[in-house]
Amino acid sequence: MKKMLKVLLVLMTVVSIAGCSSKTTTEKATKKTKTLSGNYQVEIKVKDYGTIYAEIDADTAPITVTNFVKLSKEKFYDGLTFHRIIDGFMIQGGDPKGDGTGGSKETIKGEFSDNGVKNPLSHTRGALSMARSQDNDSASSQFFIVQSDSTYLDGQYAVFGYVYEGMDIVDQICKDVKVEDNNGTVKKENQPVIESIRCKKI
Repeated sequence: MKKMLKVLLVLMTVVSIAGCSSKTTTEKATKKTKTLSGNYQVEIKVKDYGTIYAEIDADTAPITVTNFVKLSKEKFYDGLTFHRIIDGFMIQGGDPKGDGTGGSKETIKGEFSDNGVKNPLSHTRGALSMARSQDNDSASSQFFIVQSDSTYLDGQYAVFGYVYEGMDIVDQICKDVKVEDNNGTVKKENQPVIESIRCKKI
């Protein structure tokens, strides 16, 4: 019973991310940028912790990867934080407001099966996935890195790649950072800082 309650709580945590832009914004965002293909290496440099390396898959999640690469090129993520941390579940970041309610100026289509998009990537340890609100097409800039297998999220959120080096950093962040509640809220002064995110074609 306690385990099920925790599952429901963490699911609610991810669902609660704000993202109230319309589908019209989503469609415009897609048209403005040429959709990418292939795989990209991602380097997420976290202040005082080191660099997390991931590979993201534009063939499986082209809209999501295109958006993520675009934001990284614009240096949108530089200086932002991981504002929500739940040990045994995930770390979440990419919000310019640092409180779970912010994003970029654009939203994107959710690339997952519940939204009519085939995406076989699973929320296993190391997965990179997009946070969103209850609107399937509300993902913007916030993303999370899965610390422990959370496959119950499959089909509901867009996984777009996996960490291949640096999960020890994720584990250390989960261990070190003090949270304020069961939702993983972190005071701004305690939020780990994302110094930079850089992407390059493999």
